[in-house]
Amino acid sequence: MARTILIWAALAVALVLPVAIAATSPQLAWRGPVYIAAGFAGVTAMSLLLLQPLLAGGYLPGLTPRRARRLHAWTGAGLVTLVILHVALLWVTSPPDVIDVLLFRSPTPFSVWGAVAMWATFAAGLLATLRRKLRLRPATWRVAHLALTSIVIIGSIVHAMQIEGTMETVSKIILCALVLAATVKILADVRPWSILARH
Repeated sequence: MARTILIWAALAVALVLPVAIAATSPQLAWRGPVYIAAGFAGVTAMSLLLLQPLLAGGYLPGLTPRRARRLHAWTGAGLVTLVILHVALLWVTSPPDVIDVLLFRSPTPFSVWGAVAMWATFAAGLLATLRRKLRLRPATWRVAHLALTSIVIIGSIVHAMQIEGTMETVSKIILCALVLAATVKILADVRPWSILARH
């Protein structure tokens, strides 16, 4: 019980602390409310991204596999919603810039990585929604979903690290490292390359 409480407490700190620190950023004084909301949608999505591999791999104590999968699905839906909100609010602040990002015409590298992560997020969400209709083999679906979510995570990490925004540097690095470590862990356990070799 003590171990379970400790793990959940550490996870709560990892999820909340980057958002809380970002809320104290001095850069917020120079931004409008719509831009601030767009930024916090992105910061919150980055924090929630840590949950996905932990839930998918069943690494969080106290959760049955069924409940972990259900939470994984709900968190995934929340991530898609936050990404849409992030982009929509940025559109309000500057439509031409958002169009350039969506069409991969933006000159800023962080925008390109953000667009890659965004489209991969939508693709992963669509694949999860249409899983039964597509009638894919479980192994095929798992490999495809892992491939897309890996692109989401890599793109999101590079996107976040290249932006000098409201997120505090140290907490951002720690969060990105945790997300990457959780992703590497589930890839090592699932071994999608082995699944591809067998099928």
